[in-house]
Amino acid sequence: MKDYILEQLSELTSIPSPSGYTQRITDHVLEKLRDLGFQPERSNKGNVTVTLGGSQDPLVLSAHLDTLGAMVRTIKDNGRLKPTTIGGHQWDTCDGENCTVHTRDGRTYTGVVLNTEPSAHVADKKQEKLEGNMEILLDENVCSDKEVKQLGICNGDFIAMEPRTVVTESGYIKSRFLDDKLSAAILLGLAKAVQAGEITLSRKVTLMFTVYEEVGHGASCLPSDTKDVISVDMGCVGDDLECTERMVSICAKDSFGPYDYALTTRLIELAKEHELDYAVDIYPRYSSDADAALKSGYDVRHGLIGPGVYASHNYERSHTDGMMSTYYLLKAFVAQ
Repeated sequence: MKDYILEQLSELTSIPSPSGYTQRITDHVLEKLRDLGFQPERSNKGNVTVTLGGSQDPLVLSAHLDTLGAMVRTIKDNGRLKPTTIGGHQWDTCDGENCTVHTRDGRTYTGVVLNTEPSAHVADKKQEKLEGNMEILLDENVCSDKEVKQLGICNGDFIAMEPRTVVTESGYIKSRFLDDKLSAAILLGLAKAVQAGEITLSRKVTLMFTVYEEVGHGASCLPSDTKDVISVDMGCVGDDLECTERMVSICAKDSFGPYDYALTTRLIELAKEHELDYAVDIYPRYSSDADAALKSGYDVRHGLIGPGVYASHNYERSHTDGMMSTYYLLKAFVAQ
């Protein structure tokens, strides 16, 4: 299963999907689920849902396919693009990053993100890496806004950063957008396990792949019969947190408040019973699809787990141990 999940991750990260530009990746996930013999659906807003089986106490497992990204705010007189962020983008982590501009008529152009004075041999002083000081240099011979517009590039076109996905021999997974394509790949692994008969479901289990999590309303719509929703997202790694990249993280509280006591306690019990390497942490600067569901008024219990991911919203790093611990915890939870 590890190889299957890593294969799905590589395919998912190769498809650009900043919030609002997710048609291609949802097409991909729909095809994967159909190949496994399921009947997924895409909602009006673009979320993909699929019921894996079962009938009692409906449970939704949610992961998001959308990522951070940017959009063309305006085309500058010198032919460079001024960007605006999509999601909680940190521009100082993108300085020097390769990117692709996607036009509304289907054309793509490569470029690089740089600040307005990137050369150490030219700059009189260090340029702060704030959005107003960042620009996209196209890999095209353009020197004016007119020349850029002739390429078909317009304000409102999407800009996707290069993911640079790598899996090392020691098991470390390095890539942009492990938040949350690593957990989306884990859910595809869970679907494959159900299809192969490795899991018998009593409760109704539905997977939801959302497309607006990074901007706050991914799981604002749930199946009407949902009793529990677990957001399968990234586990935070850093100062004042116990989780590492080799663990599954169980979140007790985030910026929206505490997660459901009984549901979170059951996840902890299962992690202990199956001898999984886990941590329970609090994420003070975090919100999830499960939070979005509660904000929308759903009467559900909610929880949050995910593989430990270091350097969130940056060039992120996780590990296959944490990935598989998350998979095994989910497998145990749905098989209760």
